[in-house]
Parts: sequence; C-alpha cells; structure tokens
Amino acid sequence: MDIDPRRLRILHEVARRGGVMRAAEALFLTPSAVSQQLAQLEREVGLALIDRSQRRVSLTPAGRVLAGYAERVEDELAEARRELTRFTERLAGPVRIAAFPTVIKHMLVPAMRDLAARHPKIVPVIHEVYGQPALQELRLGSVDVLITEQDMSLPVLTQPSLATRPLYVDEYRIVVPPDWPEPPRTVADLADVPWVAGEPDQSCGQALDRLAGLHGFEPRKVHVITEFGPALALVAAGHGVAIVPTLALLDVPEGEVRVSEVRDVGARRLDAVTRVSRTRSGEPDPVQAVLIAAIEDATAALDATLLGHLDERRPAPDPSQV
Repeated sequence: MDIDPRRLRILHEVARRGGVMRAAEALFLTPSAVSQQLAQLEREVGLALIDRSQRRVSLTPAGRVLAGYAERVEDELAEARRELTRFTERLAGPVRIAAFPTVIKHMLVPAMRDLAARHPKIVPVIHEVYGQPALQELRLGSVDVLITEQDMSLPVLTQPSLATRPLYVDEYRIVVPPDWPEPPRTVADLADVPWVAGEPDQSCGQALDRLAGLHGFEPRKVHVITEFGPALALVAAGHGVAIVPTLALLDVPEGEVRVSEVRDVGARRLDAVTRVSRTRSGEPDPVQAVLIAAIEDATAALDATLLGHLDERRPAPDPSQV
C-alpha cells in the first residue's frame, strides 16, 4: 500500500479540526483541494475514509483509525530522527527551507557556508516560495523551515501548530531616481509623486498604504511590482519612487538609485517559522535548530554592510542648507 504522507497529514487535519472547511483553512488550501486529496487517499487505501451521507462531512471508522496512525507516524519519525542524532558525531540529513530572493541571497547563502563547515552532513534544500503557498507547504510537511516577511505594524503570525522565531528587522527606505533635481525630504513631499508600489499583501505594499493612511494622502500607484529587482529598475529609469527594505539595496549598483532623507517609514520583520514538535521529548528538531542558528549568525554581519551601502546612496548635502 503506497500512501502519500501529505494526504495523511490532510486526513489528520480533517479529524483534528472536525471538518473539511476548517482543515482547508488551517492548511491554506481550498476545500475543493482537500476533498480531491482525500478522494485520492481513499483510492490508495481502497477504503472509504469520509462519510458523505450527511450534510457535515465526517470520518468513517476506517478514516478515524488511519488519521490516528497519521499523527503517530509523524511524531514517531520526528522522535526517531532526534534519537538517532545521539549516535552520530555530527548532525545529518536534509532540511527544506522556503524563502524569497533577498533572504536566499543575503542570509541563506552565508548560512549554508557556515553549515557546510560545521555540519557537512546536513543538506539544505531551498524552495523559492513565500506567502500563503509557503505556509501551505510548511503545514503539509513539504518544507521544514519557512522564512516569512511582514510589516512590523502587523501582529506576529501565531498558530498553535507553528512556532515563530524572530530573525531580523529590516528597515524600509524610500528610493528615488538618481537624476531627480529635488528628491523628497519629508513625507509631505511624497503626496504627489508617482509610485512603484508593492502588492497590497506584501510588506512594502503594506508599508506604503500604512504611510499614506497616517499622513492623509492617496498614493498614485503608477506601477505595481512584486519583485524588488524590477521595482528598483523602474525607479532607476525615472518612473517613480518606491519603498524597499534595506536588504534589497545590497543588489543595486552604486549610483543607480538614491536613498531619500525621509525616515521613520517603518520596517519589515523577518521570522523563521517551523511546525511545533509534538514528540515525547518536546524538543525541536536538532537539524532545524542548527540551521536557524546559522541564519541568525549570518544576519549578525549584515548591519555594517548595509550601513556602508546606504551611505553611498544618500543624496549629497545641500550647500545652501549647510
């Protein structure tokens, strides 16, 4: 009997949450996707697992038995992995990480160098995925560690089944084209400028909407861009101003954009999110723990580098103001 462990996790969530709708919400899936996965699981085991005879979907006796085993299998495997590390001199095995480009380049790559030196048998596997799809992959077990970004004004992601660990506070900067004769110096100067905006559900999009709401102006969003590279290219070409995290400026050649003097724009919070351990020991997965520690070490070296890049991009002092 060949059973996909992802479908076992879905079945367990249906049993735990008491229905397809709640399980879908917890797993960041649509109810239709959950139903399709359950139907496929029924075909794999050759038994009816869902009682569809009533208005509210419930598990059959066979479904409840399999859901119970699903939870125990997951917990026992995690416990076995933890126990086996006691018999090895070094930690080993794959660890799957979901992240986005700025974090991959400036945090995960340095962390992987550190891991290779200290724990050569650990194999990091990086997936470029973020937002709701990344949370879904974490809940389904396709990734082990998820790096998230969120505007600091929003509450920390909290769910009983997830553990969140803060990694870095990445301050926002407002960048302008290098040839603008009068770059904005206050928030009031931003009311009428064209914006290269982020998506509303992304941290920089959230920051712009928050800034505009606080200061009572409607931003003129000429372009709405997901990735920082294209957004900064549009700014460099003179098509508007943008809010970007400081980390994104490490990828910009000197002189391509200018960092305005407008401050107090806020920051985004970068967190490491993992599934909560439900094993007998209650301890976190040791491979995940050393990975997160390596990422934390990598972030510690960022501040000095970022300050140097910012100094290169700030506008020169106005002689008339000196």
